[in-house]
Amino acid sequence: MKILCLGQSAYDITIPVDSYPVENKKIKVKDIYECGGGAANNAAYLLAKWHNEVYFATSIGTDDYGRKIKKELEDIGINMDYVNEVNAKSTTSYIIANRSNGTRTIVTHKESDMHFDEDAEISLKPDVILFDGNDLNLALKVAKSNPNAIKIIDAGSYKEATKELSKYCDYIVCSNDFARDYTGINFDYDNLDNIYEVYDKIAKDYNGKLIITLEHLGSLTKVDNEFRLIPSINVKSVDSTGAGDIYHGAFTHFIANGYNILDTMRYANIAGALSVKKIGSKNSMPNLEDVINYHEL
Repeated sequence: MKILCLGQSAYDITIPVDSYPVENKKIKVKDIYECGGGAANNAAYLLAKWHNEVYFATSIGTDDYGRKIKKELEDIGINMDYVNEVNAKSTTSYIIANRSNGTRTIVTHKESDMHFDEDAEISLKPDVILFDGNDLNLALKVAKSNPNAIKIIDAGSYKEATKELSKYCDYIVCSNDFARDYTGINFDYDNLDNIYEVYDKIAKDYNGKLIITLEHLGSLTKVDNEFRLIPSINVKSVDSTGAGDIYHGAFTHFIANGYNILDTMRYANIAGALSVKKIGSKNSMPNLEDVINYHEL
């Protein structure tokens, strides 16, 4: 089963703090965490960690960060034949991880030419494809030339590229931010009827199965015309960096391995939730066995 991930890579520098910094003050930190990051990057890494055959199409710089990103992915067993090495600085993300409440603030720098050329092609015929909405031109080529592949999109933020690419996907796994921006409805988690309205408004525009992730609440879909909210698990959050990416990687794994949609969402919820217990994205990825065997106390 060949899985292709197509999307962004970044180099993450995570700075854990005990509380969010006060403006115009200096603070000292004991540790920093560095690793590759980006939505498709993190998902590809998890899929390889869980022993899938993974191919990754992404753009990285020819600088030291780019070399570190590439080596990290190759070391976990990802096929990097489709890496696009650009003579520029790699995309970097500086992440302030607030230990007191588990939130993170991300500042990202991306060079304007950090993308595939218009004539780029991918000859691979994968069984499953995960998109993150980047490199729309190449993503659309891949989607259209692989009609029999299972296609999944991580619709993390609302943009025209994500909206267009979603038309060709079998599973549209969108964030609550995407759902709000798409519909213009600012729903809250205490009003499920409001969320159901948002779901139906998005779902009518696509042929694929829609899933909305709702952070600590879990994730929502519709089966046999009935709404199904699959709850998350209760954990103490230390750093939420990469949790959504890990959810999408886990979702892709279970769909690729023949699980039904509700079990897939349940295990993806667990994987994403377990990841927030540690600092950093790669460092926090759970083992497959821990997700499968998880039992809430």
